[in-house]
Formats: sequence, C-alpha cells, structure tokens
Amino acid sequence: MRKILKKVAAVAASVAMVTGLVACGSSSTSASSAGGQSIDNKDIKIGVSIWSSTDVLGSQCKQILDEAAKSLGVQVQYVDQGHVSEKVTASVEQLAAAGCQGIVICNSSDTEMTSAIKTCNDNKVYLAQFFRVISKDNSADIYKAATDSPYFVGAVHENEPENGEKLVNILLEKGDRNIGLIGWEQGDATWLGRWEGYKAGVEKWNSEHPDDQAKLSEPQYAGTTSEGGSKAAEALMSADPTLDALIPAGGGGDPLQGAIAAVERAGKTNDIDIVSTDFLPDLGERLANGSMAGESGGHYCDPLIAFMMVYNAIKGNYTGFEGKFNDVPFPYLFVSSADDYKAYEKYFVDQLPYTDDELVEMSKLDFEGLKEAAAKISIEDAASRAGK
Repeated sequence: MRKILKKVAAVAASVAMVTGLVACGSSSTSASSAGGQSIDNKDIKIGVSIWSSTDVLGSQCKQILDEAAKSLGVQVQYVDQGHVSEKVTASVEQLAAAGCQGIVICNSSDTEMTSAIKTCNDNKVYLAQFFRVISKDNSADIYKAATDSPYFVGAVHENEPENGEKLVNILLEKGDRNIGLIGWEQGDATWLGRWEGYKAGVEKWNSEHPDDQAKLSEPQYAGTTSEGGSKAAEALMSADPTLDALIPAGGGGDPLQGAIAAVERAGKTNDIDIVSTDFLPDLGERLANGSMAGESGGHYCDPLIAFMMVYNAIKGNYTGFEGKFNDVPFPYLFVSSADDYKAYEKYFVDQLPYTDDELVEMSKLDFEGLKEAAAKISIEDAASRAGK
C-alpha cells in the first residue's frame, strides 16, 4: 500500500532548485498549445510553484500530482519557494523559462500575483492558484488583472474563515478559554482568513456566554519550520502560564510538529489542547493520546483540481478566461477523535482517493463538472467509489 504521508526522499536542498519529474508513459492524444500548434501529451509540461514539496502537506500534494501526471502522460516540474515573496515570483519566471505551458501556484500573498500574472501573459502560459484566491475586496487591482487575463484559469481554495471558526469551536466546546495563536507569514491571505475565523468564533462565544469569557492571543509568527513553531509555542506558554490551548494555524505541518514538541517538553500535553490545519502522519495516534484535540485537513487534492484546470486549458478544452474569474471552493475534512481519523486513513492515507482511471475520467470533465467533483470530495465519496 502506498503511504500518502511518506516524505519524498532526495529532494532539492535549495528552495530555489527546480525538481522535475517526467511522468511514466505517454499519450498520443494531441493538444492545442497556447500558440495554436498541435502538441502531444508527452510534450505537455505543467509547473508547480509550491512552498515545499517535502513537508507533510507538500509531499501529499506532490504524490497526487505525480500520479495525475503519470495517468495523463504529461510532465510536471516543481519549484520549492518557501513562501518567500521574491522566490515565489522568481519561480513563475523559472517555470515559464523551462517551457511549461501551464503553472499551478500556491503563492503567499496577493501582491505576488501581479508579477505572476504578467509573466504568464507575456509567455502565453496558463496559470491557476491552489490553496489560494485573490481577494476581490482587499486586492481589487490584482483581482482585475487576473480577471482581464486570457491566461489566468482560476483559483482553487478553501473557506478559511469557516475553517478557523470550526476549529476554535472545538477548543471552546472542550472548555478551553485561554488560547494561544501561532501564524506563519504576516500578510498571507490564507492565514488572514483563518485568523478572521478564530476571532469570529471567540467573539460569538463571548457574546453568548457573558459569564464564561474566552480570549485569543495576538499571533506569534513561526514561518514554515518546525523550529519556528517550537519557539512560538514556547513564547506563548511563557507569556501566559494559564494557557490551555494552542492553534498553530498552518504552514504545511512542520510548525505544528514543532509546537507539539514544545508542549511535550514542557510537560503540558494534558493541560494544553491543540488544534490545527494540515493532517499529520501520526494524527490518529495523537488524537488518541491527547496531544491533538482536533484538526482540519485532507485537502491535498485541492492542487489536483488546479492541475486539471490548467491541463484542460493547454488542451484547448477550457477557453474564454478573459473577463471572468473562475472561483472553485474546496472542502476541508474535520476530525476530532481517533475514530474520525480511521475512515480518513483508509481512503486517503493507505491509498490515494482516486485511481489512475478515475484521474483520466476527471480530466475529461468540463469546467462545471470539475467544480462539482471538487465540491463533493469527502471520506464518504472516496468510500463509495472504492466500493464499486
């Protein structure tokens, strides 16, 4: 059985290094390139600009994208950019220069998309976001640039305020009232959405429970490393000895692992509940032993949808991007017990939730069909398909 959470070995040591994988097998199916010439599937190359292809969530994303590339007979090439703004923008230039006809990107802030969109327009390269969406309200000019672009295919993303509110409610319902917050990068759109949800959940609780108030700390920032998560947790515990909960907001899984380690070193595993986003490889055990109180995740197929969107744009199956912004919501899975996790493990960890044949069929869906497939992914959906 493949283990989806197994970290990929022998990956680039430098975040700026491109790692490429030429998928096994090829297809004789022709596609229309941006220049209107016929191109075989084996000559299609899709770039992936990602914070890390080796941390917990990143390695999951890489495995499902590698499988999709193999099933479709196309090439996929990665750049790990560490959510460092100049490396994010450089990654798009690097992938375009490498001959990618399409790119999927997990950027760290909306501002980076100005350069990314221009690079793709200039090079006639299709572009889609994963785990991200440009804010129509906060980044109106960038949103307009994406809408006006004939090469910006769309954005696949989660409802982060809802995610944040659901997670903080898990803590509040467990009796936690002094909650420490760990962010990863200031200004990251996804982080800001989650923070909005955490605050909304606490504010709603306090308005409904005037005699049982909860508080949420200002965030400590951890970057995307385990060491950063550890230091942030230590700072929060030191600042408030009454702390009874932590939310390491995300950042790929590594900051969460560092925060858990810090709590364990302090001997406070039984005193501090932890919830987060991005499933860990040992989440079932941690839910059982109490070192995790709950988590949202299982969303590593989000970039798969963006990949399929770009693939179909390269093929000429999806057209008419200029003048509209394709917005594709993607669901989180929530678990708060070891039993919750067992079903997820069966269909998302021990095996991929899609077979190669199902990936090929997914690639044939029109845009609305692909959007529907994204919306319905769940443990129940994966179980029903596996049972056929």
